[in-house]
Amino acid sequence: MKIALAGAGAFGEKHLDGLKNVDGVEVVSVVGRELAPTQAVAARYGIAHATTDLAETLALPGVDAVILCTPTQMHAAQALQCLEAGKHVQVEIPLCDSLADGEAVLAKAQETGLTAMCGHTRRFNPSHQYVHNRIAAGELNIQQMDVQTYFFRRKNINAKGEPRSWTDHLLWHHAAHTVDLFAYQAGPIVQANAIEGPHHPELGIAMDMSIQLKAESGAICTLSLSFNNDGPLGTFFRYIGDTGTYIARYDDLVTGKEEPIDLSGVAVSSNGIELQDREFIAAIREGREPNASVAQVMPCYRVLDALEKQLEAAR
Repeated sequence: MKIALAGAGAFGEKHLDGLKNVDGVEVVSVVGRELAPTQAVAARYGIAHATTDLAETLALPGVDAVILCTPTQMHAAQALQCLEAGKHVQVEIPLCDSLADGEAVLAKAQETGLTAMCGHTRRFNPSHQYVHNRIAAGELNIQQMDVQTYFFRRKNINAKGEPRSWTDHLLWHHAAHTVDLFAYQAGPIVQANAIEGPHHPELGIAMDMSIQLKAESGAICTLSLSFNNDGPLGTFFRYIGDTGTYIARYDDLVTGKEEPIDLSGVAVSSNGIELQDREFIAAIREGREPNASVAQVMPCYRVLDALEKQLEAAR
């Protein structure tokens, strides 16, 4: 299978690292914003073609699928571009930064019948898979999730400490992980509330946010997000269930008493990005809907849209 990757930044390289471990896959093109650094990434990973033009890559012979790791504001339009070119597509989270754009991608995916998936990595991390497997087996019901998403990002830089060409967003990007995961683990969301702190004078975005969610099952979720946190960085999940409490920190999982849980048998890899890419490729090969398909994650973006309207009304 011949795959192209658009977005040669910090997250794009994580996908390239993961794809190296998947049999029968060749990355044939990489697309970036600036040619020289894109060519450097291509050379480092042994990729024959590098360009700044996605259309040029889509026109290459034999390209089967595209993984988009480009700035958030480009995701929906580029996903449509790939589907219209007859290519399967995996869009990194978030699918969109407006609900109308996300619905357009869903409609195009349904029209073409192509595989369209979104990179909701938390569905694939072994720590969260372990919890999901217990829920699916009827051994655990979520009562509450308490989630902290904390960064120190008062300047517009990426995960590698390099300047970004775009502005990140607590609601449409970082909250998307938890909103989708909560529904995945506890069931459909029926109530959602949000408040935000002051907007950054230069970045123009809220730097602090608090979100409350309630599922049809009665489970609740409290999500705190900040770009102002000068301390441990990342997202930390506490699952409070009827038969156990679990704390997930990236790919590690412990009980509520900090007892480590062995995740070695949960999946073929401990790398959530690699597992996400394996699911994308397997779904294409098997002609089935992938976990985290655009159709499956759209309820998350409908909740985000409702929360955005709440925040706008309160300003």
